[in-house]
Amino acid sequence: MSTKKQTGHIGVTTENIFPVIKKFLYSDHEIFLRELVSNAVDATQKLKTLSSVGEFGGELGDLSIRVSINEKKKTLTISDRGVGLSAEEIEKYINQIAFSSANDFLDKYKDNANSIIGHFGLGFYSAFMVAKKVEIITKSWKTEAPAMKWECDRSPEYTMSETKKEDRGTDIILYIDDESKEFLEKSRIESLLKKYCRFLPIPIVFGKKTEWKDGKSVETEEDNVINDTNPLWTRKPSELTDDDYIKFYKELYPFSEDPLFWIHLNVDYPFNLTGILYFPKVKSGIDLQKNKIQLYSNQVYVTDSVEGIVPEFLTLLHGVIDSPDIPLNVSRSYLQSDSNVKKISTYITKKVADRLDEIFKNNRPQFEEKWSSLKIFIEYGMITEEKFSERAMKFVLLEDVEKKFFTLDEYKTLVSANQTDKEGSLIYLYTTNKDEQYAYIDEAKEKGYNVLIMDGQLDNHFMNTLEQKLEKTRFVRVDADVLENLIKKTDNKEVKLTEEERNALIEVFKSAIPPMEKTDFVVGFEHLGEKANPVTITQNEFMRRMKEMADMQPGMNFYGDMPVSYNMTVNLDAPSVKKIEADKENSKETVSQLVDLALLSNGLLKGEPLSKFIKRSIDLI
Repeated sequence: MSTKKQTGHIGVTTENIFPVIKKFLYSDHEIFLRELVSNAVDATQKLKTLSSVGEFGGELGDLSIRVSINEKKKTLTISDRGVGLSAEEIEKYINQIAFSSANDFLDKYKDNANSIIGHFGLGFYSAFMVAKKVEIITKSWKTEAPAMKWECDRSPEYTMSETKKEDRGTDIILYIDDESKEFLEKSRIESLLKKYCRFLPIPIVFGKKTEWKDGKSVETEEDNVINDTNPLWTRKPSELTDDDYIKFYKELYPFSEDPLFWIHLNVDYPFNLTGILYFPKVKSGIDLQKNKIQLYSNQVYVTDSVEGIVPEFLTLLHGVIDSPDIPLNVSRSYLQSDSNVKKISTYITKKVADRLDEIFKNNRPQFEEKWSSLKIFIEYGMITEEKFSERAMKFVLLEDVEKKFFTLDEYKTLVSANQTDKEGSLIYLYTTNKDEQYAYIDEAKEKGYNVLIMDGQLDNHFMNTLEQKLEKTRFVRVDADVLENLIKKTDNKEVKLTEEERNALIEVFKSAIPPMEKTDFVVGFEHLGEKANPVTITQNEFMRRMKEMADMQPGMNFYGDMPVSYNMTVNLDAPSVKKIEADKENSKETVSQLVDLALLSNGLLKGEPLSKFIKRSIDLI
């Protein structure tokens, strides 16, 4: 070894950068491995480029990057056979870290580990989060440059000297500190390599493959290659089959059902973006899982928290996005302000809308068949993303209780003649539960009305969205009022009761309502004809919808805390009600029976009141 030795200080303006790195990057300390392996990949890719343009004329040979643990020495080593570093390059890229001032650095970046590394290119220095000393042994691809050894023990002082190294490339040797012993565990390193390096374009080798022999696991001679260097999203869609896409999905999400379909992203202007987004099969709202999209930068894993990069509704999708235009380490504020990120978000929204439109136009039966899973994505998109909503108006579907599907235009054509009220508003009747609201649905169908089924977890919000977009259109649940009032064609017949008569009847009917916690009943009177029900219980559309939305949105507690309010409409034309009017004193049992029947049809009669109703009914028979 040459006796030439250089000692110097890391070129930073802070007194000592290493405690800062250790303290403020600690929560993200596992990313050191991603950073160092990524650097090794870059060095290898550079050599391949030099070879392809004729600047490097030697043999490339095995370009695998090797990660190894030495438990005795307590070291972790990352080795590559890339371009290596000369003394001048070590000086430039390792010894000089351009911080403007200690105060700026601490004030601006101390709370965000990713910002520090991403902003200052500190990839190599992330090693000091877990190592008490780091050595670099490197030899440049340029044959005249001597091999160099650089070492630093987490103080601003380093030493650099010539050394011997047979082969080109770089070994980064980390002497793991006592607080970070987990990074000397084979299982921990293997899991991190699989997380961050699973799809890197250069083979990453970690030890040897094992096989089960004579009742125990033994090492073979075959290298344990961690990664797939040619993942599906880097290949041309024309080369791939449906089975290829489904197989890749199963690799990403081993226990998932097959996806509904997928979108292969591939754009190189005005930004670079590749990826595959899958629409997962959704059985119910419980199955919804955000943050299943994995973000990569040049095949290096970055994060699965992609809210700032894809629109919120698309965080429900699964798959992979890869863009070199998104840096490895990004803060949320960076994502919100970066123009490339905004362009990528817009592009993905457009691609998803185009793909849905294409499937709808080319294979509507398949689209309808998958509607129960597609519905939540499309509705969420229309509620939260205006540009998507504009496109989705063409292919969003409404489903009726007969399981028939309609586009918005088709449905308007179907019901406009019969379901337009006297004010010219188009009324879309719907149910949230076909069984519980059967009587109301049946009555509406007898009138020739169509009833939609809106039982999804986002349907309340979705109906609000459509009411804002569709001219003079309202959604009303079939049990929101008596049928005559749901789609009012004429003015109701005037109720001629004196105030004294009205109050007396209200008292009679209210006294028959069993006590219910946080529940109010408002008694009213209508002339609905002799054949209509004597007593009907309904719930105001606006208040009910607000309460249901409050259950999903904590910020709407005002509505959530209000008592449930029902309207009890008494039909003054019904023969049984006329008898009550004529003899209020002796009609208590009749009133109780009529009220209980109305409560029963709404699922509101339970416990002791239900038992009393059954006994009373038997006696009447």
